[in-house]
Amino acid sequence: MATSTSLRASVRRRAAKRAASGPARRVEGQIHADSASPELVILTGVSGAGKGTALRAFEDLGYYSVDNLPVGLISKFAELVHSSHEVRHAALVVDIREGQELARLPALLKTLRRKVPVRLVFLETDDRTLMRRYSETRRPHPLGARLSVAESIRSERKRLEPIRAVADLVIETSGLNVHELREIIGEKFSGQRDKSNLRIEVTSFGYRHGLPADSDLVFDVRFLPNPNYVPEFKHKTGRHAGVARYIRSFPQTVEFVNRISELLIYLIPHYIQEGKSYLTVSFGCTGGHHRSVMIASEVAKHLARAGYKVKETHRDIRKG
Repeated sequence: MATSTSLRASVRRRAAKRAASGPARRVEGQIHADSASPELVILTGVSGAGKGTALRAFEDLGYYSVDNLPVGLISKFAELVHSSHEVRHAALVVDIREGQELARLPALLKTLRRKVPVRLVFLETDDRTLMRRYSETRRPHPLGARLSVAESIRSERKRLEPIRAVADLVIETSGLNVHELREIIGEKFSGQRDKSNLRIEVTSFGYRHGLPADSDLVFDVRFLPNPNYVPEFKHKTGRHAGVARYIRSFPQTVEFVNRISELLIYLIPHYIQEGKSYLTVSFGCTGGHHRSVMIASEVAKHLARAGYKVKETHRDIRKG
């Protein structure tokens, strides 16, 4: 009882502080804290994927934000959001720091959704990026007391699998910087999206490394001749001018790029009309080094010339 009373008092104190300082800072197209319907966003995901950055982005949108709330208090917190007249939107982070209690989250979600609208957001990042981030920041992994960073990452992924499976939204942050992640949060949770700001990512990948989890559209380009079997191109990528000329020399390549670009330029306005703010188009070949890289780059250029904001990425270009 003392804990729940303290939590309630904290909510009221922070709500009063916001009221005293005026309305929540407005971001273009955002949901504001004074909106009518309540909402609770639960942020989770692998350690190092950017949950802290995402939580600060929610706070900028006017959400009451809490980091590392114990799983045992989430239900009480949801009740407060549902009943509070001051706090209508809240976001909280719960992650591997909760230990074994985190395993209760999937079942708890079913109960929570009977009380207040809840969205579970899972932040994902590939192992290579996580290893680099831990190396650069020199921060220990939460599971790193007796495990190496690589072992900790594998253990955490396994424990998070049941939670990731029930996520409403998975955000892959490997190729994002801090500003891009904050922009995605703003777009996904804004009340009135600017229809001219559809964010398009065109990416390449290798099928041997698995499908990109966040793809909206996937195209298989393995029907094109493979430069990997040309000795002088084997250790180069689709960004190399010679490799690109080789792939482009086949008539089916030019026709494919033109037809897919035309299809996307036709589809994109319809996605915008339906309120979509982020579109990921993925092109896959065997290893993700040659054909998919060249095709993704060509299609990205076509979309940019059509006036769309496009980000080009290549997920597996450095993988063996």
